Amino acid sequence: MGSRFDITVVASDSVSGHEYIDMAVTEISRIENLISSWNYKSQTSSINKNAGVSPVQVDPELFGLIKRCNQISNLTDGAFDISYASMDKIWKFDGSMQQMPDPSLIKASVEKVGYHNIVLDSATSSIFLKLEGMKIGFGAIGKGYAADKAKALLMSKGVSAGIINASGDMNSWGVQPNGQPWQVAITNPLNKNKTFALLPLNNNAVVTSGNYEKYLILNGKRYCHIIDPRTGYPSFGISSVTIFAPSGELADALATAVFVMGKDVGIDRINQIPKVECIIIDEKGQISTSKHIEIENL
Repeated sequence: MGSRFDITVVASDSVSGHEYIDMAVTEISRIENLISSWNYKSQTSSINKNAGVSPVQVDPELFGLIKRCNQISNLTDGAFDISYASMDKIWKFDGSMQQMPDPSLIKASVEKVGYHNIVLDSATSSIFLKLEGMKIGFGAIGKGYAADKAKALLMSKGVSAGIINASGDMNSWGVQPNGQPWQVAITNPLNKNKTFALLPLNNNAVVTSGNYEKYLILNGKRYCHIIDPRTGYPSFGISSVTIFAPSGELADALATAVFVMGKDVGIDRINQIPKVECIIIDEKGQISTSKHIEIENL
């Protein structure tokens, strides 16, 4: 998935521990082969190749994932949208862009983006993309989903505790061998070498989206790599969003969505979702949280 996965398990000995880790790696690889749009043999690639042509029958697992993605899209007013993969890549964050793209190019870049054009047929377990050239991709949810599946597999094998780190997206269960909860450090987006809080992970997932890794500056204004799929413009106003949720899949998707929706709308939406919390740091370093989260010693 283009991401590093670090897997930690609590086991009675190193031999069984490594066996469990190998199981998790195999499961993550299975998920990658199912959802990767880079693998031309995957069902996702088949869906994209047949966009505007014909529906594609897929495994119930992939059908269920896409159905949940559309539900999250509806919940976030399209701020999360797996059809973002249709977007023309006109923004470059490698230092090569020296001027703003033409507004007409930006508008055209999202013409084929829109989760409403993903048609699901539960009777045949098939997916159809209405527009020719339309594509789906799981870059904003795939890591979280893979971590969920690996976690579920290990729990089914009797692994009492562990933590899966998918390039900073954390998914935990159980407690550390010393009886203490797993903990996650929240990066300070104004200085990525420092943290501003250390919070416990109690059998849940935490995902952070930030603008401090990939961005560009044009005419003195900072543009981050997280693009609003509805407009084609980079999101602004927020430096980082951290989401705590029961699943990595949900945390992964909502971290991107809240970044796009903005602080006020994002927090309002999170407050309506049971068992989900968020921490938002805006571009001025101000911290805002959802209703039921407390941060000490900031």
